[in-house]
Amino acid sequence: MAAKEDYYKILGVAKDASKDEIKKAYRKMAVKYHPDKNPGDTAAEEKFKEATEAYEVLSDEDKRHKYDQFGHAAFGPGRGGGGAGGFGGVDLEEALRTFMGAFGGGGGGGSIFENFFGGGGGGRQNANRGADLRFDLEIDFEEAVFGSRRELSFNVQVECDECGGTGAEPGSKAETCSTCRGQGQVITSNGLFQMRQTCPDCRGTGKMIRNPCRKCNGSGQMRGKRSITLRIPPGVETGSRLRVAGKGAGGSQGAPSGDLYVILHVKEHSVFERHDLDLLINLPVPVTVATMGGEVEVPTLEGTTRIKIPAGTQNGKMLRLKNKGVKDPRGYGHGDLHIRVNVETPTHLGGKLKKIFEQFASMIGEEQHPQGRKFKKSMEEFARRRDELKKLTDKQS
Repeated sequence: MAAKEDYYKILGVAKDASKDEIKKAYRKMAVKYHPDKNPGDTAAEEKFKEATEAYEVLSDEDKRHKYDQFGHAAFGPGRGGGGAGGFGGVDLEEALRTFMGAFGGGGGGGSIFENFFGGGGGGRQNANRGADLRFDLEIDFEEAVFGSRRELSFNVQVECDECGGTGAEPGSKAETCSTCRGQGQVITSNGLFQMRQTCPDCRGTGKMIRNPCRKCNGSGQMRGKRSITLRIPPGVETGSRLRVAGKGAGGSQGAPSGDLYVILHVKEHSVFERHDLDLLINLPVPVTVATMGGEVEVPTLEGTTRIKIPAGTQNGKMLRLKNKGVKDPRGYGHGDLHIRVNVETPTHLGGKLKKIFEQFASMIGEEQHPQGRKFKKSMEEFARRRDELKKLTDKQS
């Protein structure tokens, strides 16, 4: 008989692992190897059994203490205790339900597989729940920054107005499914453990319709238009997702509707460029103001304000106004407004103005252009190194 593998090794945790670490490790393995997720895979089923057996022991302080002292022998014949040494008749469904209860996932009702993968109980209602829908919406920059309301209309499966969504012809009603007795699930036994599955006859609704509605053919749905008012909160951006509960496709045979997810796409603005909560503007500044200094008007989200431009400001210089950006939608303050100075030179000079600029140019010496001097020096150094290397390669050839 092959030796049993160490429980800590099975779950991939250290021997001093905390309860929380053991829970997380088991949950990861349970999700990966659950039989419902790996139908017909005996290897996955075996790993699932091993992980559940290991968790049953290591999650119990008393059993874990015994295991740390005596190993698998602690649960051999005559010692009593747990699921070691042949799985001890453990009901996998019950083990997982206990585990999920420890995580706050609910311990009663419903299949554990539903709890794990999004059902959360209420299997009969969720079986025919309507589909979630996606709606892509383009909004203006102002709507994204300040918030807005939009009226949306779209075609979708809605509740049949003839049968009220029940799927049964008016005057009749659905009957309890005899296969699952209204539970929406059937339990099958596979040797050591039990498995819950959706009822194949009623498809999880728990009901059978003998006299289906002629208008919707028993589905309880029909094609129709749904209109909603969408509130767009301030501070959203491209990619923001808004969930509207219960406004997706209608459920069949009285099941709840799915949810609507609105994905936002913000149009570019001619003045403001957004970077998360910060804003950037390219501000045209007259060459005279950039040279001598002065004040200019700057647009902000609240209105215009005046800022000082230092004398000798170069093209591309960045200035910043703190807390003048976009408001954080979670309420954590504002971003900043960044200002890139674009020095604007005059065009179409002529006559007297042209002569004045010519006179101005003749009066400006090289010392007034430090960046130009630095650039010229760099180019001279480049030319020198280029010529040195050229001479060296010519000699070698």
